[in-house]
Amino acid sequence: MPGKIFSVGGQAVIEGVMMRSPTHYATAVRTPQGRIVIQKIPFKSLVRRFKILNLPVVRGAFALVETLYIGVQSLTFSASQSVEEKTPRRKRGELATSLAIALSVAAALGLGLLLFFYVPLMLTEILGVEDGVLFNLIDGVFRLIIFLVYIIAISRWKEMKRVFQYHGAEHMTIYAFESGDELTTENARKYSTFHPRCGTSFLIVVMVVSVLVFMFLGKPETVEDRLLRFAFIPLIGGISFEFIKLSAKARFARCLKPAIWPGLLLQRVTTKPPTDDMLEVAIAALEASLDRRAVTLEVPSR
Repeated sequence: MPGKIFSVGGQAVIEGVMMRSPTHYATAVRTPQGRIVIQKIPFKSLVRRFKILNLPVVRGAFALVETLYIGVQSLTFSASQSVEEKTPRRKRGELATSLAIALSVAAALGLGLLLFFYVPLMLTEILGVEDGVLFNLIDGVFRLIIFLVYIIAISRWKEMKRVFQYHGAEHMTIYAFESGDELTTENARKYSTFHPRCGTSFLIVVMVVSVLVFMFLGKPETVEDRLLRFAFIPLIGGISFEFIKLSAKARFARCLKPAIWPGLLLQRVTTKPPTDDMLEVAIAALEASLDRRAVTLEVPSR
């Protein structure tokens, strides 16, 4: 799309893709019957609505919360559409499904904080390290190791392979859009499944930034010191957001390439080449987020 002045983002969901533009986010899901069902919702970021929030780091913290909110909404929609049911769902069943997903998300967040923040902290304390800088370096290494083991472990789950394929479809479609190509499966197929603004790369940056931020806090000695670290998560997310945003700019891409290389390397695990059917879903989601489709519709499979 020549002359575009904005970027788009996305996320793989269950049997589908969510895409987000400055005005809408849309989730497209391939149903068991072979149709593409799309949900499009108007959404304007708080950062765009209130200029005072559009400050470096601050905007990243808000973007992190908004991304989590949109991700949960998209996962809820995809879960409800990707399961074939022989009988119509009742409202009570829909509420139960939404509640189950909400509880699953809450459990996942709790598990994430436990695995990636608390466990590394406890392992480092067991080593008896006293120096604050060394303590946080070791804590960071433990955090990174646990993260990599987690990613590799879930990649061996057969059901995740399709999610990773949709992840690849998301990246290829975004690349086609950013290059100004017409959004077709043939055009999207030309591009890589690796993208520097991917959430995988973002998480790697978070791991590194957390080490630097925690160094200023020294070694945690009390329960309050440990809890204080959780309070700094928005700051860590905000700094990481700014770094990823900067690395996507052409004039900084070359010098920051070594820093984003680990995230691109890890995408060899978290993205897989998609089928044309999956690319169709990603394209449908992106077109809807660009306000080219109706709020909710079904597109027959080709």
